[in-house]
Amino acid sequence: MMLFGKVSQQLCGIKKLPWSCDSRYFWGWLNAVFNKVDYDRIRDVGPDRAASEWLLRCGAMVRYHGQERWQMDYNHLPTGPLDKYKIQAIDATNSCIMSIGFDHMVGLQHVEKIRLCKCHYIKDDCLLRLGQLENLQKSILEMEIISCGNITDKGIIALRHLRKSAGQSLGNHGKLSTFMKPGLLPRLHQQTR
Repeated sequence: MMLFGKVSQQLCGIKKLPWSCDSRYFWGWLNAVFNKVDYDRIRDVGPDRAASEWLLRCGAMVRYHGQERWQMDYNHLPTGPLDKYKIQAIDATNSCIMSIGFDHMVGLQHVEKIRLCKCHYIKDDCLLRLGQLENLQKSILEMEIISCGNITDKGIIALRHLRKSAGQSLGNHGKLSTFMKPGLLPRLHQQTR
C-alpha cells in the first residue's frame, strides 16, 4: 500500500498535457498498431485475405472480383476457399492506412482501382511504395487521390511506374504544382526514362 501511495504522489506531480495532444499521440499509436504487418498471417491466409483484413481494420473498403457490393465490415469478411476472393478495388476514404502497412499489398495481383480520399496518414513514401509494387504496375487501371494533404509532386511522380493506369484523378492538394489529368502518368513515365 505504501508503494502505491508513493507512485500516485509522483504521478500527481507530473504536468498534464492538453487533452488534444494526448489524444493525437494515442490515435497515432493505435493506427500504427492497426497497420502493423503480420507476415505469418499473409503466408497462412494469402495476400488478398490479409490485405482485406488490414484495409477493413483501418476503415477502408474492398470489392472483390465478380461482386458489386463493397465489403466494409471486418466481421463479415467472406469465408470459404482462401483463393476465391481477389481484391479488385480499394476505397480508402477517411481510413488510417499508412506506409508501414503497405507490405500487405505486395502479393495483390488483381487490383484495378484504388481511391485515396482524405487519408491523413498517406505521404509521398506511400505512393513511392505503391509505384514500386510490380503486381500493381500490371493490374491497376484507375487511381484517385483526393484531399490527402501530405502528398506533394514527389509522391505523384513516384506513381510513374503505373504504366497501365488509364485514368487518374487528383484534386484539392495545395502542395502540388500540377493538376493530374488522364494520361499524365504515362507521359511522366516517358519523360523520366
